[in-house]
Amino acid sequence: MSQFTAEQSAAIRAEFPELSETVNGHPLVYLDTAATSLRPRGAVDVESEFALRHTAAVNRGAHTLAAEATEAYDDARATIAGFVGSRPNQMVFTSNATESINLVALAVRLASAVGSPARFALREGDEIVVTESEHHANLVPWQEVARQTGAVIRVAPVTDGGELTVHAVESVLSERTRIVAFSSVSNVLGITNPTREIADRARAAGTRVVVDACQSAAHGRLDVESYGADFVAFSAHKMYGPTGIGALWGTADALAEMPVVLTGGSMITRVEYDSSDYLPAPAKFEPGTPRLTQAIGWAHTVSYLDTVGVDAIAAHEESLGAEMYAAVADIPHVTILGTDTGVHRVGLVSFAIDGVHPHDVGQYLDSRGIAARVGHHCAQPLHKRLGVDSSTRFSLGMYSTVDDVAIAVAALADVRRYFGES
Repeated sequence: MSQFTAEQSAAIRAEFPELSETVNGHPLVYLDTAATSLRPRGAVDVESEFALRHTAAVNRGAHTLAAEATEAYDDARATIAGFVGSRPNQMVFTSNATESINLVALAVRLASAVGSPARFALREGDEIVVTESEHHANLVPWQEVARQTGAVIRVAPVTDGGELTVHAVESVLSERTRIVAFSSVSNVLGITNPTREIADRARAAGTRVVVDACQSAAHGRLDVESYGADFVAFSAHKMYGPTGIGALWGTADALAEMPVVLTGGSMITRVEYDSSDYLPAPAKFEPGTPRLTQAIGWAHTVSYLDTVGVDAIAAHEESLGAEMYAAVADIPHVTILGTDTGVHRVGLVSFAIDGVHPHDVGQYLDSRGIAARVGHHCAQPLHKRLGVDSSTRFSLGMYSTVDDVAIAVAALADVRRYFGES
C-alpha cells in the first residue's frame, strides 16, 4: 500500500503535469520510471527561467552575467554532490551514466596503450569481472577494453532467482583481476545487490571497482561514499531530473590518477603548441561548454526530493512494489523474473506471459493508457540466463499509487484473453 496519505500523494502528483494527460482515451498510468522518470513542474520552471534570463558563458568572461552563471553552476554542483554524499570536486558532470562508465573505460584503454599510469593500465591476460545482470552500458565498454588490450572478461553468475552474491563475485576473482564492474540494483529484476560487500572483496584483491548506480539513485538515498567503490555512475533522468546530464563520482585518488581522454577549452591551465597542463578534477574531465541549464534543473530536482523526503519516497515505492509483485505473481501464466525471497527489492517487476510476446503486451497496455517498458531492457545476457528473450517491466515512482497498480494488474490479467490464449 502507499506510504503517503491521500493528500500527500495528490500534492506530489500535482507537481507532475504529465500525469493529468490521457493516452488512448484513458488517464495515463505511468509505470516506466526505471527507464526515465517524469519531471516535477517546479524544477522545469526553474531551468526554463534560468535559460531565458540568466544564460551566459560559465567559467569565462568578467561581466556580471557570466559571474552569476558561474556561481549558479558551481552551486548546482555542490547541491547535487551533497545530495549523493559527495564532495563537489569528486563529481564530474557527463551526459549520462553510459558516458560516465565510458569515460573510465576510455581512460583504461589510453593508459593501457602507453603503459601509464600503472593502476589504470591493463596487459594481455589481465581480467575484467562483470556480472550476468549488467545493463549493456556496464558491459559493452568493458568488452571494447578487453578487445583492445588483450584482457579477458570474466562473468560472475547470478542464481536462478537473479540474485548476485558476494561468493559469486569472489569465485571469479583472481590474481589477474584488475577491474570489477557491477550494478547496485538490477534494472530488470529490481534486486538490490550487496554493493559494499562486493566492493570490499574486490578492492582487497587490488582491483578498481566501478558501480552503476542508476537504479539505486532512482529509488532511495544514494550515498556514493558508502559503496566503497573507486567510481560510481548515475544519471539525472532516472531521478526526476533532466535528460542530457549525469555524473561520474570518483575517489580523490582515482580522479587524480585517471588520465584525460577528452580535451579542449575550460580544462587547462597552460597551452603551448607542443603541450598543455590540465586543471584538477572535475574540470579536467569537463572540456568545452558545460551542461549549465541541466545542472540547474537537476539541482532544483534534488532539493524537491529532499523536501518530499527521500526515505519516505523509498518506503512508499518499496511497500507499493511488494504489493505489485504479489499481485502480478497471482496472475496465471505470468512468470516474474527475479525472486522476492531473502532479497531487498525496489519498486520494479519484470515478467513474461505465456503465449504473448512482450511487445504485444506493451501495445495492449498502451491501449489502456498504461506506459510500461518492453524488450530486453538493455540486458540481453541476463534475459538469456533466465530463459527468456525479453520481458515486460512495471516500475514505480514517487507519484505511483495503489490505483495505478490495480489498473495495470487488471489489464495484465486480461492480456491472454485478448490475444486468444485463454
